[in-house]
Amino acid sequence: MESPNGQPSPMPRKKMTKQLTGKKDDTQLHSAARAGNLVAVMEILTEYGYVNVVREMIKYYDLADAGIKARNGFDAFHVAAKQGDMEILRVLMEAHPELSMTVDLSNTTALHTAATKGHIEIVNFLLDAGSSLATIAKSNGKTALHSAARNGHVEVVRALLTMEPGMATRTDKKGQTAFHMAAKGQNIEMVEELIVAQPSSINMVDTKGNTALHIAARKGRIQIVRLILGHCGTDLKGC
Repeated sequence: MESPNGQPSPMPRKKMTKQLTGKKDDTQLHSAARAGNLVAVMEILTEYGYVNVVREMIKYYDLADAGIKARNGFDAFHVAAKQGDMEILRVLMEAHPELSMTVDLSNTTALHTAATKGHIEIVNFLLDAGSSLATIAKSNGKTALHSAARNGHVEVVRALLTMEPGMATRTDKKGQTAFHMAAKGQNIEMVEELIVAQPSSINMVDTKGNTALHIAARKGRIQIVRLILGHCGTDLKGC
């Protein structure tokens, strides 16, 4: 599928589902435009991949306007990161580089959003724009590395650790590392990647005294349990 400027879209463009508003068959875009809500118009156009329109509109937005958040706490930059739309992200960054540092209501950066979705191209782009983004945690203490590990995005985890190796032992408010997150999932490669990155994380405990082994066993992740048990650095005294 192609974007409106004739270039291949990174993701299939969504269909504009019609919503009835009064006697008119309005889409969200119609309603936002009729109400004069330019922020909502920008976010909708970003979500649907209308690059050329966004490129023109952003010329008339200062940083404050471009960073205004919707009800879900996302500004247009976060929407583009979530959708995996590199082209629109570049347009927004060229106009206002500071948008890469904006956060939603739970202190989530666009990098965190892209990492959670596994959009490696966007993750690399944002890391190049500012490596410190990888160290910013959500209000619950989880970083982009935590979320990428939990969702099994190995390439993203590698990119984050290459930029910030020390993040491997960073804990959230529950005292859990990215390795704890990986143990909750089912991606063996992810678990192996994190062991290589920081072997000591195998024996790190959270606020309740749980290691990644405890968590994997509780969730019935047999392969992960076997992998951790087979590692020479695993401390079985607390099990």
